[in-house]
Amino acid sequence: MISVLDNRREVLFVGAGPGDPELITVKGLKALRSADVVIYAGSLVNPALLAELPPGAVAHDSAPLTLDQVLELMLEAVAAGRRVVRLHTGDPSVYGAIQEQMAALDARGIAYAVIPGVTAAFAAAAALKQELTLPGVAQTVILSRAEGRTPVPEKEHLHRLAALGGTLCLYLSVGLIEEVVAALLTGAYTPATPAAVVYRASWPDERRVEGTLADIAGKVRAAGIGRQALIIIGEVLAARTDGVPEKSKLYDPEFSHGFRLKS
Repeated sequence: MISVLDNRREVLFVGAGPGDPELITVKGLKALRSADVVIYAGSLVNPALLAELPPGAVAHDSAPLTLDQVLELMLEAVAAGRRVVRLHTGDPSVYGAIQEQMAALDARGIAYAVIPGVTAAFAAAAALKQELTLPGVAQTVILSRAEGRTPVPEKEHLHRLAALGGTLCLYLSVGLIEEVVAALLTGAYTPATPAAVVYRASWPDERRVEGTLADIAGKVRAAGIGRQALIIIGEVLAARTDGVPEKSKLYDPEFSHGFRLKS
């Protein structure tokens, strides 16, 4: 099988992971180590990853750049036959704004590939030592955000998502924590519903705030957290204190499947 790393005229979109430089994938790390030009999201990507670049590689921080400026850097490098890595925080497919970049490359006939990464919701769950899906509690995980400067489709407003219950993971919303709580309380959640906020999950300065929808906003404000945090809401968060209400069928001796016959 031909690896995406074999084509030097192909732009690689790489997920850097949530912060810890060791949480980049092996393939993502190989891409960095073979790059000539890296365009990275400097406001969120751990700069320690830039130490993996080979001698002579050039890194550009995209935080102050516009889309057109990012594309110009890509096109110039590709035209010169240089390997381009576009390094995004977390996983590029979640709030990564990569679709517009890929569309521009499509329009110019430039090949590209995407190497996934670990998104913040999973780093936050790991920090909390929490499974997001539990039998009898929640079998659905929703990744979403509150409406702020970026609009959200009306059918996806938080009060509608809250009607579904399940485990809700909210990106880019901690600055609106009071509005988030108010919206969620109009759905299936109650003031007693467990909630947690993880600031800079997997970074050295990571912080965790836990509570319920009744008090989480006050706790978050008291902690001084206003950005770079993931909100998790749902009854699964009670499992560490209340116990697991129902065990998975996967390892149940009375449950058979293709790899284990019923005893």
